Amino acid sequence: MSRDQQLKDRWELVVEKLSTQFADGDTLDLDAIIYLIGVQELGQLERTFKKDQKLDLMHIAICKLLTPYGYYELDYVDADGWPHYRMLEQLPHLKAGEQSVLMKEAIVNYFVETEYIN
Repeated sequence: MSRDQQLKDRWELVVEKLSTQFADGDTLDLDAIIYLIGVQELGQLERTFKKDQKLDLMHIAICKLLTPYGYYELDYVDADGWPHYRMLEQLPHLKAGEQSVLMKEAIVNYFVETEYIN
């Protein structure tokens, strides 16, 4: 199986499992999945978040997802439990489709590492 096909199959599995678990079967989009990863990384699962906090959660997720690629590293966790990341390297300029593929790959890798999928 080609790498692209494996990524596509794993991505579809992630979307299906998360959509079933968190959206009553409605298909979650990329942004919703990034948000869920941010909530998971924060570890405050039972909370309700304000709009600006939701954006912060997405930022946490993106930083976490791109850490294995060498773009970010965890700097510290503040007194409220929010992780803060330090940029190590500027992200390359990618076309929208390339950004989407990078994020999907990072998300699939995240869920493989956490053993949510194999």
